[in-house]
Amino acid sequence: MFSIHPFRALRPKPELAAEVSSLPYDVMNRAEAVKMAEGKPNSYLRVTRAEIELPETNPHSKEVYEHAKLNLKRMEREGVIFQEKKPCFYVYRQTMDGREQYGLVACVKAEDYFKGAIKKHELTRADKEEDRLKHILATNAQTGPVFLTYRDKGQFVLLKPTITKTPIYDFIAEDGIGHTVWLIDDETVMERLRISFASLPCTYIADGHHRSAAGARAAKVKAEKNPNHGGNEEYSRFLAILFPSTQLKILDYNRLVKDLNGKSAKEFLNSLSETCSIEKLPGSAAPQKAKQFCLYLMGEWYSCEFLKKFYPKKNPVENLDVSLLQNLILKPLLGIDNPRTSERIDFVGGIRGLGELQARVDSGECAVAFAMFPTSLDELMDIADAGEIMPPKSTWFEPKLRDGLLVHLLD
Repeated sequence: MFSIHPFRALRPKPELAAEVSSLPYDVMNRAEAVKMAEGKPNSYLRVTRAEIELPETNPHSKEVYEHAKLNLKRMEREGVIFQEKKPCFYVYRQTMDGREQYGLVACVKAEDYFKGAIKKHELTRADKEEDRLKHILATNAQTGPVFLTYRDKGQFVLLKPTITKTPIYDFIAEDGIGHTVWLIDDETVMERLRISFASLPCTYIADGHHRSAAGARAAKVKAEKNPNHGGNEEYSRFLAILFPSTQLKILDYNRLVKDLNGKSAKEFLNSLSETCSIEKLPGSAAPQKAKQFCLYLMGEWYSCEFLKKFYPKKNPVENLDVSLLQNLILKPLLGIDNPRTSERIDFVGGIRGLGELQARVDSGECAVAFAMFPTSLDELMDIADAGEIMPPKSTWFEPKLRDGLLVHLLD
């Protein structure tokens, strides 16, 4: 049985919410983080990317994690952030291009992660997982939420009375995304939510596999150090925001390959025609349906559709567009055996647009670009239900959840 829990959030003063909150730690490099935090002494990047305040150093060093802890304590000491007096739930709305999505902010049990009631669809990298684990243990806090989704069975309806009230935060971030937060502290409402979400057989990690793994591992580390561990301690949970799947949108995750594996453009297109129907396009275009991708090569755009005889009939992973591309084109034609480790391939989230793909090919940095049709949420959940793992870089969710608005303390 899946369970949710209210918590005493560590959160910014309302007038400082826009300055404090930041994009997730892993969507920018150090130079970009420095620029984003410039002129913002209370930016949460000073906690999640504490290395930006230190001389060039290993971002995974003990010094960085300790500095993150000091910055978090400093913000609390100066009254920039404060802890809620009682455990609460929250509703978090994001608005992007006129589209809204509403999530319930709660803590979920690490035990549910280990037992599979919180389902994953991606593998994690050991170094990234270890980084977040050390950050959590050093700061004694989960500074950013895990992005969960679920098949709505009436849970969202229970949030509607709350979102008619006055929010505690409501601002538009520098990237144009709207962020609104409401507080739920009524015991009757919270109990209804607990009961309703307990009826869900499971939830799914949409984004934040490393945060989930690190949060669950932190709970295990703390439990092992506590001789009186009972299983209901605050550290036994991690922070999440749960969105109904019907409100979410997955963007395309595109591919760039640096060379044609010794082939000429003509030879590559000839080989490609054995697995795809190809049509030359008058200009840039995105694919309009599944099993179709658009190709940019030598200044020209092409619409390509996989031939039906290559569609797998049973395996949900092999039937993904990104799997077909890997198995029929990237590996046999371009020699990309392992996209996780190959230095000849790069991945570009659809939020950057087709112009990014075209520019990187035109510059000579890459030889060919593949604009993909987005993976669907049903595909994501079906694969997680089957206990399977998606290929790397299969999904890109927008908008991103902000760090620092609502933080979970482990004790």
